[in-house]
Amino acid sequence: MVYVYLVLKFIHIAAAITAVGSNITYGVWNVRAQGDPAQLGFALKGIKFLDDRIANPAYGVLLVTGLLMVFINHWPIGSLWIVLALILFAVVAVLGFRVYSPLLANQIKLVDAGDTTSPEFERLSRRSAMLGPILGLLAVLILVMMVFKPTL
Repeated sequence: MVYVYLVLKFIHIAAAITAVGSNITYGVWNVRAQGDPAQLGFALKGIKFLDDRIANPAYGVLLVTGLLMVFINHWPIGSLWIVLALILFAVVAVLGFRVYSPLLANQIKLVDAGDTTSPEFERLSRRSAMLGPILGLLAVLILVMMVFKPTL
């Protein structure tokens, strides 16, 4: 059973690196595109691809492997660090799927229509610039739960 746990832990850590690492690049893509508006569509579509095909599936792997490790190690599911991590994970998932993904899709639609200077595009860009760091902070808080495993 120790080997199963170690394999799950390896997969869990690799998925965390993949998910969070992908997310970190979104800001870089955005900054680079701002310097060359002709590349904005390419950058936003690149972010959407990374989000849909790499980061979000990696977050799914994180959830599954994390829960499997909890049950294999017989950790109490009601432990503070597990409960807080799951709540933060749910918040990230809801914000990601219900706010960030639609926001990004709307930005792409406007770019494809040649509308990158409208107030609507500016509003979406500001929301994206605000939401990115919030999601990043939540991911760091989850990481704190996983590493330090705080208790009451």
